[in-house]
Amino acid sequence: MEEKNKGILADTSVWIEFFRLESPIGKKLESLLMKNSVSTCGIILFELLQGVKSETEKEQIAEALSDIEYLEMSKQLWEKSADISASLKRQGVTLPLSDIFIASIAIEHNLSVFTLDKHFEQIRGVKIYKA
Repeated sequence: MEEKNKGILADTSVWIEFFRLESPIGKKLESLLMKNSVSTCGIILFELLQGVKSETEKEQIAEALSDIEYLEMSKQLWEKSADISASLKRQGVTLPLSDIFIASIAIEHNLSVFTLDKHFEQIRGVKIYKA
C-alpha cells in the first residue's frame, strides 16, 4: 500500500489543519511531506497567503511550502479547467473555481487530492487521497 503515498496534491483545507496544533490530518500531511510525496500549486499558495494574520504566519507558510514541488497552470490546463467547469454547469453543479483549478492540475499530473472538501468528488477523473 506504499504506492498510495506517492503523488499527493494537498488542498488548502488540509494545509490549514497542518498549521493547527495536534491535528490528526495535519500529522498525516507532515508524514507525507517527510516522504517527499506532496506537491503544491499557485491557487493553494494564494488561498493560504490571503488568510494570513501576521508576518510570522506568512513566514511559516513560505517555509512549509519552500521544499515541495510547485506545479503551475499552463494554457492547456486553463482550457481543461474551463471544460470541467462547463461540464459541471451543464449538470447543474457549480463549484468554486479554485477547486476546479486544483482538480485540473491533479488530473494532469496524475496526483491524488488530499482534501477535506467534498467538492472534488464531483469532478470526474479526480483521485481522492484517503488519509
